[in-house]
Amino acid sequence: MQKAIIYFVISALLGFGLGYLVFGVIMGDSGKAPQVAQTDNKQTSSAKGDKSETKQTKTETVSANEDNILNQKGCLGCHSVESLNLQGGAVGPDLSKAFVNVEGKHGKPIEEFLKKPTSAVMSGVIGKNPLTDDERKQVLELLKQASEK
Repeated sequence: MQKAIIYFVISALLGFGLGYLVFGVIMGDSGKAPQVAQTDNKQTSSAKGDKSETKQTKTETVSANEDNILNQKGCLGCHSVESLNLQGGAVGPDLSKAFVNVEGKHGKPIEEFLKKPTSAVMSGVIGKNPLTDDERKQVLELLKQASEK
């Protein structure tokens, strides 16, 4: 009887743990994620004689709102894109260099990978919710931009 109780407790803990992992972490709920915009300010300084001036060279805002294709399609539920300051989930790898690294990891160019992924997790995700040609183009443009930073 005591063995049965121990097995029950262990099974219950494993069940709740796996449920949390699958439904809370992996699937996430990107629709309820906070909508944030982060600004990246890059400044350069130059000195001429006695004068020192600071110029603001580039200000870029990357928005994690509904206009962002990665947020719309739920990619940020598992992935982040640090080079674009897009904070997302930690379950999947950072996509900052995915544009150039996917072919080496998965044996096919990223365009083909987004059509038919070779990894088990992504084939399940994209298989259930395939990208249209336009969405794929938007994802590729964003990932190319991320890899260039």
